[in-house]
Amino acid sequence: MSKINVRSPFYISITATNLTSCQLELFIYTGTKGVGATNNDRPTAATYTLNSFAVNNVCTFEIAELVRDYFDNEFDGDYSTSIFWVDYRTTNTIQTTVGSATAFTQLKGFYGYGFFEDGVQNNTLNSDTSAATTSYINNKAVLQSNTKIVKLDDAPAVIAVDRSLATRVTYLKNGTQVYTEEITSTTNSSTQIKYVTSGVNGSDEFEDRVIQDGGTFEGSDCLANFSKEFTLFDFDTILVDSSLGVTKLTVTNEEECKFTPLKITFINKYGTLQDIWFFKRSNEALTTKTEDFKKNIISAASYNISKHQNKTLTKNGKEKLTLNTGYYPEAYNDVFKEMQLSEDCWIEIDSKTLPIKVTSSSFAYKTQLNDKIINYTIEIEFAFDTINNIR
Repeated sequence: MSKINVRSPFYISITATNLTSCQLELFIYTGTKGVGATNNDRPTAATYTLNSFAVNNVCTFEIAELVRDYFDNEFDGDYSTSIFWVDYRTTNTIQTTVGSATAFTQLKGFYGYGFFEDGVQNNTLNSDTSAATTSYINNKAVLQSNTKIVKLDDAPAVIAVDRSLATRVTYLKNGTQVYTEEITSTTNSSTQIKYVTSGVNGSDEFEDRVIQDGGTFEGSDCLANFSKEFTLFDFDTILVDSSLGVTKLTVTNEEECKFTPLKITFINKYGTLQDIWFFKRSNEALTTKTEDFKKNIISAASYNISKHQNKTLTKNGKEKLTLNTGYYPEAYNDVFKEMQLSEDCWIEIDSKTLPIKVTSSSFAYKTQLNDKIINYTIEIEFAFDTINNIR
């Protein structure tokens, strides 16, 4: 099944001799994908019906923007991402004769995008030859750009895989298997993306894992020392088997004793959640915004000098953080690029997952040749007002 990344245009082009016009019926839905006439969640009525006049025997539709409107990305610390099934069929008008509707063409929609150099993503249907061509499918079993993973020591490594392609995920330590998980295919949109982790989903620390497992956490110095002795299973390599071959991911664990590491999770190029750890110094700042008015304080031809003449009507603030990554391999440049381009980002602070915006508008790529040691400084802003004003 072809893939559509909805943050980039997706064109459907229909070609036929003496083509006058074409109608496209577009079905956007979640749940079980359409297979046959029953046992699926495809709606009976089209989500959109589009019509186009032919130019030089060709009708062209762009559908990505329509599908994109249905995504509402959320993340509360639990790694889960749904896709949309996108089915369509066309009906051609040859001169004045209206033909029959074609069979459904099925797509799976991800909240991803392609770069300019990736080229156009489209489906081209030639009614004269019954041939169909697709460009820029960009199918990958592992839904991230990097094959090197840098994470905090004793934090799980979470990777997203496409369950229509991946078959097995194996963790290795010095070439010896320490854990394996079989991946099965699915026809449900909510489970098409599988997040594989070496820990409990959504739990980065020992305390979180206890709570996620249904236990009660009581902190103490003795327990803090105990948790350092007993960590998650150790591994340095992840192998992902798929119908496209084997993808090898290498894992580096970083310890940080001086600063408090912070984790940002964002929607990457492939429309899945991905983590970046910031290991070094962070600075917090508050900016405020005020609306004032001039108040009448006169009373009986006098006024109280303790009263405000310039009075605050409303006042609120936005908190910002300046984060430093620590030393990262050059292979992570693509990951930082995708974080800069992401529309949805979150940060985990004090076991809370909070929405943020990356406010650094420029990003200078660093290389080991030019810069020796690669450290990035990123500015972020919390995507909410400091004072709760949700009404």
